[in-house]
Amino acid sequence: MNKTQQIVHENMEKFHNAEQMWFWFVYSKSVQSGFMPRSKPVSKRVCELLDVETMITKLYLSGQLTTEELGIMKKYGDKRRAPHQYVWAENHDAYIWKCAMDKLDSAARKKDWLD
Repeated sequence: MNKTQQIVHENMEKFHNAEQMWFWFVYSKSVQSGFMPRSKPVSKRVCELLDVETMITKLYLSGQLTTEELGIMKKYGDKRRAPHQYVWAENHDAYIWKCAMDKLDSAARKKDWLD
């Protein structure tokens, strides 16, 4: 990373974890698609929507993310919350969610998108 890229990168907000990144991505895609009005200003992030989408696509195509994990991510992304481990009906989803978020976390850390 050159000096200019480093300065730009430092002025942008990183995500705290993969879950925050995922909810930012789902929200921003909804706003971009016109399905949801922008409720508040969104801070400048260290990556673009396309960057996150590309990362998820690569994880899926390489077999690291499964169709079931993507389905759970979409389902709870649309609900704007993670599944609850202690709610019987969501127990299995919570396990799948955690596995998927661990994979996203690892990939996003490699790109220096997380704190």
